[in-house]
Amino acid sequence: MNILVVGPSWVGDTVISQVLLQLLKQQQPAAKIDYLAPPWTLPLLQRMPEVRQGILNPFGHGALQLGARRRLGLELRAGNYDQALVLPNSWKSALPPWFAGIPRRTGFRGEARWGLLNDLRTLDPQALPQMADRFAALAFPAGTMLLPLPRPALHSTTGQQQQLLARLGINPSRPAVAFCPGAEYGPAKRWPEKHFAALARLLAARGYAIWLVGSPKDHAVAETIAQDARGLCTNLCGKTDIAEATDLLAASKLVVTNDSGLMHVAAAVGRPVIALYGSSSPLFTPPLSGDARIVTLNLECSPCFKRVCPVGHLQCLNDLTPDRVFAEIDFAKLAM
Repeated sequence: MNILVVGPSWVGDTVISQVLLQLLKQQQPAAKIDYLAPPWTLPLLQRMPEVRQGILNPFGHGALQLGARRRLGLELRAGNYDQALVLPNSWKSALPPWFAGIPRRTGFRGEARWGLLNDLRTLDPQALPQMADRFAALAFPAGTMLLPLPRPALHSTTGQQQQLLARLGINPSRPAVAFCPGAEYGPAKRWPEKHFAALARLLAARGYAIWLVGSPKDHAVAETIAQDARGLCTNLCGKTDIAEATDLLAASKLVVTNDSGLMHVAAAVGRPVIALYGSSSPLFTPPLSGDARIVTLNLECSPCFKRVCPVGHLQCLNDLTPDRVFAEIDFAKLAM
Protein backbone atom coordinates (compact mmCIF):
# COMPACT_ATOMS: atom_id res chain seq x y z
CA MET A 1 0.00 0.00 0.00
CA ASN A 2 1.12 3.52 -0.85
CA ILE A 3 -0.73 6.00 1.35
CA LEU A 4 -0.88 9.79 1.19
CA VAL A 5 -1.88 11.71 4.32
CA VAL A 6 -3.04 15.29 3.80
CA GLY A 7 -2.05 16.83 7.10
CA PRO A 8 -3.44 19.70 9.17
CA SER A 9 -1.95 23.19 9.41
CA TRP A 10 -1.33 23.31 13.17
CA VAL A 11 1.77 21.83 14.82
CA GLY A 12 -0.23 20.26 17.66
CA ASP A 13 -2.69 18.63 15.28
CA THR A 14 0.22 17.25 13.26
CA VAL A 15 1.68 15.65 16.38
CA ILE A 16 -1.70 14.15 17.25
CA SER A 17 -1.97 12.72 13.74
CA GLN A 18 0.94 10.41 14.49
CA VAL A 19 -1.64 8.22 16.27
CA LEU A 20 -3.19 7.58 12.84
CA LEU A 21 0.20 6.84 11.30
CA GLN A 22 1.03 4.33 14.01
CA LEU A 23 -2.28 2.52 13.49
CA LEU A 24 -1.77 2.38 9.73
CA LYS A 25 1.66 0.81 10.20
CA GLN A 26 0.33 -1.65 12.77
CA GLN A 27 -2.21 -2.91 10.26
CA GLN A 28 0.11 -2.78 7.24
CA PRO A 29 3.77 -2.81 8.33
CA ALA A 30 4.98 -2.61 4.73
CA ALA A 31 2.83 0.44 3.89
CA LYS A 32 4.66 3.46 2.49
CA ILE A 33 3.21 6.64 4.01
CA ASP A 34 3.88 10.08 2.52
CA TYR A 35 2.62 13.19 4.27
CA LEU A 36 1.51 16.43 2.61
CA ALA A 37 2.28 19.25 5.04
CA PRO A 38 2.81 23.04 5.18
CA PRO A 39 6.39 24.29 5.43
CA TRP A 40 6.31 24.98 9.17
CA THR A 41 5.40 21.37 10.09
CA LEU A 42 7.50 19.58 7.45
CA PRO A 43 10.62 19.29 9.67
CA LEU A 44 8.50 17.61 12.36
CA LEU A 45 7.85 14.68 10.01
CA GLN A 46 11.56 13.83 10.18
CA ARG A 47 10.86 12.75 13.77
CA MET A 48 8.03 10.38 12.83
CA PRO A 49 9.49 7.02 11.77
CA GLU A 50 6.19 6.03 10.15
CA VAL A 51 6.60 8.70 7.42
CA ARG A 52 8.56 7.82 4.29
CA GLN A 53 8.71 11.39 3.04
CA GLY A 54 7.18 14.76 3.71
CA ILE A 55 5.78 16.64 0.70
CA LEU A 56 5.40 20.40 0.73
CA ASN A 57 1.86 21.72 0.76
CA PRO A 58 2.46 25.32 -0.36
CA PHE A 59 -1.07 26.69 0.05
CA GLY A 60 -1.82 29.20 2.78
CA HIS A 61 -5.02 29.26 4.77
CA GLY A 62 -7.95 30.34 2.62
CA ALA A 63 -6.01 30.30 -0.66
CA LEU A 64 -7.95 28.49 -3.41
CA GLN A 65 -5.34 28.57 -6.24
CA LEU A 66 -7.28 25.95 -8.16
CA GLY A 67 -4.75 25.69 -10.98
CA ALA A 68 -1.84 25.22 -8.57
CA ARG A 69 -3.76 22.56 -6.64
CA ARG A 70 -4.42 20.74 -9.89
CA ARG A 71 -0.72 20.86 -10.77
CA LEU A 72 0.16 19.48 -7.33
CA GLY A 73 -2.37 16.69 -7.81
CA LEU A 74 -0.88 15.76 -11.16
CA GLU A 75 2.59 15.66 -9.60
CA LEU A 76 1.27 13.38 -6.85
CA ARG A 77 0.26 10.79 -9.45
CA ALA A 78 3.91 9.70 -9.51
CA GLY A 79 3.41 8.30 -6.00
CA ASN A 80 0.96 5.64 -7.26
CA TYR A 81 -1.06 6.03 -4.08
CA ASP A 82 -3.72 3.49 -3.22
CA GLN A 83 -5.38 5.67 -0.59
CA ALA A 84 -5.42 9.27 0.60
CA LEU A 85 -6.49 10.24 4.11
CA VAL A 86 -7.56 13.89 4.24
CA LEU A 87 -7.39 15.19 7.83
CA PRO A 88 -8.54 18.82 7.39
CA ASN A 89 -12.27 19.31 6.87
CA SER A 90 -11.98 21.90 4.11
CA TRP A 91 -13.10 21.40 0.52
CA LYS A 92 -9.77 22.72 -0.78
CA SER A 93 -7.72 20.15 1.12
CA ALA A 94 -9.50 17.32 -0.73
CA LEU A 95 -8.67 18.69 -4.19
CA PRO A 96 -5.06 17.44 -4.67
CA PRO A 97 -5.91 13.75 -3.98
CA TRP A 98 -8.86 14.04 -6.35
CA PHE A 99 -6.72 15.62 -9.08
CA ALA A 100 -4.15 12.87 -8.41
CA GLY A 101 -6.76 10.22 -9.18
CA ILE A 102 -6.07 8.33 -5.96
CA PRO A 103 -8.59 5.43 -5.98
CA ARG A 104 -9.67 5.63 -2.33
CA ARG A 105 -10.01 9.06 -0.72
CA THR A 106 -10.97 8.97 2.96
CA GLY A 107 -12.11 11.75 5.27
CA PHE A 108 -14.98 13.23 7.22
CA ARG A 109 -17.84 14.95 5.45
CA GLY A 110 -16.63 18.51 6.11
CA GLU A 111 -17.34 21.22 3.53
CA ALA A 112 -19.44 19.66 0.76
CA ARG A 113 -16.84 17.12 -0.28
CA TRP A 114 -19.13 14.65 -2.04
CA GLY A 115 -17.27 13.31 -5.06
CA LEU A 116 -13.91 14.63 -3.94
CA LEU A 117 -13.91 11.96 -1.23
CA ASN A 118 -15.34 8.54 -2.01
CA ASP A 119 -14.80 7.02 1.44
CA LEU A 120 -16.81 9.71 3.16
CA ARG A 121 -17.37 9.42 6.92
CA THR A 122 -19.98 11.09 9.11
CA LEU A 123 -18.50 12.37 12.34
CA ASP A 124 -20.21 11.38 15.60
CA PRO A 125 -18.73 13.82 18.15
CA GLN A 126 -20.09 11.78 21.06
CA ALA A 127 -18.41 8.58 19.90
CA LEU A 128 -15.20 10.41 18.91
CA PRO A 129 -14.83 13.24 21.44
CA GLN A 130 -11.11 13.93 20.97
CA MET A 131 -9.16 14.87 17.88
CA ALA A 132 -6.95 11.80 18.34
CA ASP A 133 -10.07 9.59 18.20
CA ARG A 134 -11.19 11.24 14.97
CA PHE A 135 -7.85 10.86 13.24
CA ALA A 136 -7.54 7.26 14.47
CA ALA A 137 -10.99 6.33 13.17
CA LEU A 138 -9.83 7.01 9.61
CA ALA A 139 -7.38 4.11 9.87
CA PHE A 140 -10.25 1.62 10.05
CA PRO A 141 -13.45 0.87 8.17
CA ALA A 142 -16.37 3.12 9.11
CA GLY A 143 -18.07 2.11 12.34
CA THR A 144 -15.10 0.20 13.79
CA MET A 145 -14.91 0.29 17.59
CA LEU A 146 -11.59 1.85 18.60
CA LEU A 147 -9.24 0.05 20.96
CA PRO A 148 -7.01 2.01 23.36
CA LEU A 149 -4.96 4.25 21.11
CA PRO A 150 -1.19 4.56 20.93
CA ARG A 151 0.37 7.85 21.92
CA PRO A 152 2.49 10.07 19.69
CA ALA A 153 6.20 9.30 20.04
CA LEU A 154 8.53 11.73 18.28
CA HIS A 155 12.09 10.54 17.70
CA SER A 156 14.94 12.46 19.38
CA THR A 157 18.33 10.97 20.15
CA THR A 158 20.85 12.00 22.79
CA GLY A 159 23.27 12.78 19.97
CA GLN A 160 20.80 15.15 18.29
CA GLN A 161 20.15 16.88 21.60
CA GLN A 162 23.84 17.29 22.43
CA GLN A 163 24.61 18.63 18.96
CA LEU A 164 21.84 21.22 19.23
CA LEU A 165 22.86 22.36 22.72
CA ALA A 166 26.42 22.79 21.50
CA ARG A 167 25.24 24.88 18.53
CA LEU A 168 23.16 27.07 20.82
CA GLY A 169 26.02 27.47 23.30
CA ILE A 170 24.07 25.89 26.16
CA ASN A 171 25.92 24.20 29.01
CA PRO A 172 23.93 21.04 29.79
CA SER A 173 25.43 20.57 33.27
CA ARG A 174 22.43 22.18 35.00
CA PRO A 175 19.01 20.52 34.74
CA ALA A 176 16.67 22.68 32.68
CA VAL A 177 12.99 23.49 32.73
CA ALA A 178 11.62 24.57 29.35
CA PHE A 179 8.90 27.23 29.17
CA CYS A 180 6.74 27.45 26.03
CA PRO A 181 5.18 30.92 26.45
CA GLY A 182 3.65 31.24 22.99
CA ALA A 183 0.34 30.16 21.52
CA GLU A 184 -0.18 30.74 17.82
CA TYR A 185 -3.96 30.75 18.20
CA GLY A 186 -4.05 33.98 20.21
CA PRO A 187 -3.40 35.79 23.51
CA ALA A 188 -6.36 34.20 25.30
CA LYS A 189 -4.28 30.99 25.46
CA ARG A 190 -1.12 32.65 26.82
CA TRP A 191 -0.26 32.66 30.51
CA PRO A 192 0.93 36.18 31.47
CA GLU A 193 4.61 36.98 31.01
CA LYS A 194 4.91 38.17 34.62
CA HIS A 195 3.69 34.77 35.83
CA PHE A 196 6.27 32.92 33.72
CA ALA A 197 8.96 35.25 35.11
CA ALA A 198 7.86 34.65 38.71
CA LEU A 199 7.89 30.89 38.14
CA ALA A 200 11.36 31.19 36.61
CA ARG A 201 12.61 32.85 39.81
CA LEU A 202 11.12 30.05 41.94
CA LEU A 203 12.72 27.35 39.78
CA ALA A 204 16.09 29.11 39.54
CA ALA A 205 16.20 29.17 43.34
CA ARG A 206 16.01 25.37 43.15
CA GLY A 207 19.00 25.24 40.81
CA TYR A 208 17.23 24.87 37.46
CA ALA A 209 18.19 26.58 34.22
CA ILE A 210 15.22 28.07 32.35
CA TRP A 211 14.92 27.77 28.57
CA LEU A 212 12.31 29.79 26.68
CA VAL A 213 11.32 27.78 23.60
CA GLY A 214 9.19 28.90 20.69
CA SER A 215 9.00 30.34 17.19
CA PRO A 216 10.29 33.74 16.01
CA LYS A 217 6.78 35.10 16.71
CA ASP A 218 7.29 34.26 20.40
CA HIS A 219 10.64 36.05 20.71
CA ALA A 220 9.24 39.38 21.98
CA VAL A 221 7.04 37.71 24.61
CA ALA A 222 10.00 35.59 25.73
CA GLU A 223 12.24 38.65 25.91
CA THR A 224 9.77 40.31 28.27
CA ILE A 225 9.87 37.21 30.48
CA ALA A 226 13.67 37.10 30.43
CA GLN A 227 13.95 40.76 31.43
CA ASP A 228 11.36 40.44 34.20
CA ALA A 229 13.15 37.33 35.50
CA ARG A 230 16.37 39.39 35.79
CA GLY A 231 18.46 37.32 33.40
CA LEU A 232 17.54 33.92 34.79
CA CYS A 233 16.12 32.70 31.44
CA THR A 234 17.75 31.87 28.13
CA ASN A 235 15.59 33.11 25.26
CA LEU A 236 15.79 30.48 22.50
CA CYS A 237 12.60 31.48 20.69
CA GLY A 238 13.23 31.62 16.96
CA LYS A 239 16.61 29.88 17.18
CA THR A 240 15.32 26.43 16.21
CA ASP A 241 13.01 24.92 13.66
CA ILE A 242 10.27 22.61 14.90
CA ALA A 243 12.46 19.48 14.65
CA GLU A 244 15.21 21.15 16.70
CA ALA A 245 12.63 22.38 19.20
CA THR A 246 11.72 18.71 19.60
CA ASP A 247 15.32 17.99 20.63
CA LEU A 248 15.40 21.00 22.95
CA LEU A 249 12.28 19.91 24.80
CA ALA A 250 13.52 16.31 24.93
CA ALA A 251 16.73 17.54 26.60
CA SER A 252 14.84 19.33 29.38
CA LYS A 253 13.67 17.84 32.67
CA LEU A 254 10.21 19.46 32.63
CA VAL A 255 8.10 21.57 30.27
CA VAL A 256 5.70 24.27 31.45
CA THR A 257 3.54 25.29 28.52
CA ASN A 258 0.44 26.99 27.28
CA ASP A 259 -2.03 24.92 25.27
CA SER A 260 0.04 25.05 22.08
CA GLY A 261 1.73 22.93 19.46
CA LEU A 262 4.86 22.67 21.59
CA MET A 263 2.77 21.25 24.42
CA HIS A 264 1.99 18.28 22.18
CA VAL A 265 5.63 18.03 21.09
CA ALA A 266 6.77 17.93 24.72
CA ALA A 267 4.28 15.18 25.53
CA ALA A 268 5.38 13.21 22.46
CA VAL A 269 9.05 13.20 23.53
CA GLY A 270 8.09 11.88 26.95
CA ARG A 271 8.81 14.95 29.02
CA PRO A 272 6.78 15.69 32.17
CA VAL A 273 4.38 18.46 31.15
CA ILE A 274 2.57 21.14 33.15
CA ALA A 275 -0.14 22.28 30.71
CA LEU A 276 -1.83 25.63 31.37
CA TYR A 277 -5.37 26.02 30.06
CA GLY A 278 -7.44 29.21 29.97
CA SER A 279 -9.72 29.89 27.02
CA SER A 280 -9.39 26.35 25.64
CA SER A 281 -10.34 22.93 26.93
CA PRO A 282 -8.25 19.81 27.59
CA LEU A 283 -11.25 17.65 26.67
CA PHE A 284 -10.66 17.90 22.89
CA THR A 285 -6.88 18.11 22.47
CA PRO A 286 -5.17 17.17 25.75
CA PRO A 287 -1.46 16.37 25.87
CA LEU A 288 -1.33 12.68 25.01
CA SER A 289 0.96 11.56 27.79
CA GLY A 290 0.82 9.67 31.04
CA ASP A 291 3.00 12.33 32.65
CA ALA A 292 1.04 15.52 32.03
CA ARG A 293 -0.71 17.67 34.60
CA ILE A 294 -3.52 19.92 33.46
CA VAL A 295 -3.73 23.19 35.40
CA THR A 296 -6.90 25.21 34.89
CA LEU A 297 -9.25 27.26 37.05
CA ASN A 298 -12.45 25.96 35.39
CA LEU A 299 -14.12 29.36 35.59
CA GLU A 300 -17.73 29.81 34.56
CA CYS A 301 -16.65 31.85 31.51
CA SER A 302 -14.16 29.28 30.26
CA PRO A 303 -13.52 27.59 27.97
CA CYS A 304 -14.71 30.28 25.57
CA PHE A 305 -12.41 29.16 22.70
CA LYS A 306 -11.80 32.80 21.74
CA ARG A 307 -8.49 34.14 20.46
CA VAL A 308 -8.84 37.24 22.66
CA CYS A 309 -10.65 37.34 26.02
CA PRO A 310 -14.21 38.48 25.13
CA VAL A 311 -14.76 40.15 28.53
CA GLY A 312 -11.33 41.77 28.74
CA HIS A 313 -10.02 40.46 32.06
CA LEU A 314 -8.45 37.09 31.10
CA GLN A 315 -9.19 35.98 34.62
CA CYS A 316 -8.82 32.32 33.63
CA LEU A 317 -5.06 32.84 33.25
CA ASN A 318 -4.35 35.99 35.25
CA ASP A 319 -5.71 34.32 38.40
CA LEU A 320 -3.72 31.13 37.76
CA THR A 321 -0.84 32.06 40.05
CA PRO A 322 2.82 31.02 39.75
CA ASP A 323 2.61 29.49 43.23
CA ARG A 324 -0.27 27.29 42.08
CA VAL A 325 1.72 26.06 39.08
CA PHE A 326 4.88 25.60 41.18
CA ALA A 327 2.91 23.38 43.56
CA GLU A 328 2.06 21.04 40.66
CA ILE A 329 5.71 20.16 40.02
CA ASP A 330 6.87 16.79 41.29
CA PHE A 331 10.49 17.59 42.17
CA ALA A 332 11.16 14.08 43.46
CA LYS A 333 10.38 12.69 40.01
CA LEU A 334 12.53 15.33 38.31
CA ALA A 335 15.50 14.33 40.44
CA MET A 336 15.35 10.72 39.18
